[in-house]
Amino acid sequence: MQEMNSQKLREDALYYHAKGRPGKIEVLPTKETLNQRDLSLAYSPGVAEPCLEIAVSPEKIYDYTAKGNLVAVITNGTAVLGLGDIGPGASKPVMEGKSLLFKIYADIDAFDIELNTKDIDEFVRTVKILEPTFGGINLEDIAAPACFQIEERLRKELSIPVMHDDQHGTAITSAAALLNALAITGKDIGQIRLVVSGAGAAAIACLDLYVALGVKKEHVTVFDKAGLLHSSRTDLIHNQYKYTTASLPPDWSLTEALQGADVFLGLSVGNIVSPGMIRSMTDNPIVFAMANPVPEISYEEAMTVRPDVIMATGRSDYPNQVNNVLGFPYIFRGALDVRATEINEAMKLAAVQALACLAKKPVPDSVHMAYGEKKLTFGRQYILPKPTDPRLLTTVAPAVAKAAMETGVARLPITDWDAYQHQLSRRIGLDNSLIRGIIQQAKRMPKRVVFTDGENLTVLRAVQEVLEQQIAVPILLGNVARITEIIRDNKLVIEGVQIIDPRAPEQQQTVHAYAEILYRKRKRKGIIWTDACGLMLHRNYYGAAMVEAGEADVLISGLTRNYPQTLRPAIQVVGRQEGIQKIVGMYILMSRFGPIFLADTTVNFSPTAEELVEIAEITAGEVKRLGVEPRIAFLSYSNFGSAAGDDALKMQKAVTLLQTKRPDLLVDGEMQAHLPFNQKLMKETYPFSPLADSPANTLIFPNLASSNIAYNLLKEIAQIEKIGPVLMGLKKPIHVLQLGSTVREIFNMVAVAVVDRQ
Repeated sequence: MQEMNSQKLREDALYYHAKGRPGKIEVLPTKETLNQRDLSLAYSPGVAEPCLEIAVSPEKIYDYTAKGNLVAVITNGTAVLGLGDIGPGASKPVMEGKSLLFKIYADIDAFDIELNTKDIDEFVRTVKILEPTFGGINLEDIAAPACFQIEERLRKELSIPVMHDDQHGTAITSAAALLNALAITGKDIGQIRLVVSGAGAAAIACLDLYVALGVKKEHVTVFDKAGLLHSSRTDLIHNQYKYTTASLPPDWSLTEALQGADVFLGLSVGNIVSPGMIRSMTDNPIVFAMANPVPEISYEEAMTVRPDVIMATGRSDYPNQVNNVLGFPYIFRGALDVRATEINEAMKLAAVQALACLAKKPVPDSVHMAYGEKKLTFGRQYILPKPTDPRLLTTVAPAVAKAAMETGVARLPITDWDAYQHQLSRRIGLDNSLIRGIIQQAKRMPKRVVFTDGENLTVLRAVQEVLEQQIAVPILLGNVARITEIIRDNKLVIEGVQIIDPRAPEQQQTVHAYAEILYRKRKRKGIIWTDACGLMLHRNYYGAAMVEAGEADVLISGLTRNYPQTLRPAIQVVGRQEGIQKIVGMYILMSRFGPIFLADTTVNFSPTAEELVEIAEITAGEVKRLGVEPRIAFLSYSNFGSAAGDDALKMQKAVTLLQTKRPDLLVDGEMQAHLPFNQKLMKETYPFSPLADSPANTLIFPNLASSNIAYNLLKEIAQIEKIGPVLMGLKKPIHVLQLGSTVREIFNMVAVAVVDRQ
């Protein structure tokens, strides 16, 4: 089975990278190019003007080009991930992935560049002549000792930031973890004894930073695959000599060194540290076992022999993951924003302190949701922020920028820090970490999800992904032979899934039991017993009854039927929540502003002002459950009474009613659809609005026509990823897909439904 899963992962990964436009990144224009005038400004003859300006004043390149937000991710493919020297071409998927992380975490544009050379001089010269193009250089996956020499030379010879992330990313993140671990244990950084396994680029960079923070060199003992870094050795490479010792025997072992040690840092290979070695360490030992994917000692082993240990690894499935993504996007963000000439030690130390301090602050609800934790708090199991923490950008980048200014390497000092924080907050929307958090939460407590369209290939492909990601336990409704045939013919990996055919003879007893549920609820509303039995042969009724009877937790339906046909059984079998008058449909659009919630998009044709208030309340509650604070805009063709008409007056009244009823909600309107997202116009024209300081994320429409048109236009023309429709107001989670939903949309909908049920 493991071999099959490995093969499936390989097929999925190859398909993922090849589907549609090959690769993971593309270039998009940032200016209008709709007509001849636009093109004459973008290129000839208008492009000559910025060229001439830059020729006279070279610094204006930052004003007229993308240089200031552009980073090169450069490698020669000599030390790729855990793959080793696979060459520059084979490294390109990794470099594209790194470029993608720059974009989604810090809104930095990045180009990957793979150089076909192992010659240090040639590598350095090539990067040097590229300097006019980029605002920063991220060196990646270059083997030691060349990586030391390349970075050192480029830092001296270029006037833009240069950082080898394999070295300094790990160093910065682990240093923050070390400071917090020492704070918890009450140990003095100047007194600790540190043992290191591994003497490569990352290990040496970690030691350099630890020493800068106060670790004494004479308290450090380092081992590589050949043994102790002893002063008598003649095989050491660049920078390793700094951490040699002459006071210990040359054959001193890692086992001996760990006796009584305070800290173990592992950046080597898996399973080289035994439980007995950890047991021999001093009280409250700190163990950073960061070999990947197999740590030097497993988390379980270390915790078993030393319950007082503070442990970090490089893995996401254990507490305290030392992840480079906590550092490099935000370090470059801060450096670029002040046009720094380099990334110096002060900037790295500022990032360390910022990360360490952030871990001590209360954790946002969105992070709790993403990791399925009720209360993440600073302590032994939480010494580093989580990668999904939205505050990383607004915490680390300003700290780095300030350090650059204080050390005189900033060419564009920031004067208005509040405005800078706001600018960074706007960039966070590009991350769109909401769905990642929802998927992580779903994995922690999967629910039983019944699919009524079990004979549909798209649904079955989504079910396969649901199984792979382990976010739910699928149940399929449909003809068993037909479903089995589709799975076989399309070589899907769907095993152990329950398939139920409501029309099969063996299901008749269950059909009658479910019919009793429907008959009991609807016998005074026109349904007779024979009708109830007949309806239960239809999958939408049968699936809804499974949820109502507790045989399933969630129903996903509607892909092959129209909306009313699938909504009606849900209302009749499950029913509305107590006190709820309106069922509401909500779409989530993953926009450049972050997630935007649109309601009502699927159910209510022309709600009254009072009904709009209920729709807004229900939607706000769901948005909060997804870990987002709702900022609500009631939309119309009018801005705060600028135009008359029934819809405008209705929206005005709804806003007044909601503000009176729910003063805890941030809400305003009526307003035109563009206004909540144009902060400059909002502040200039309507500064009194509570939405003037931050854009709305929850939009309430006057009727079904406007909402349906809006989301369909946005998702198709702007190619915005969508989730939904999320059906709200029912007693139990039942969700009705739109015709033509994709595998990804179905998968995302399942994740949202599972979290809703949790």
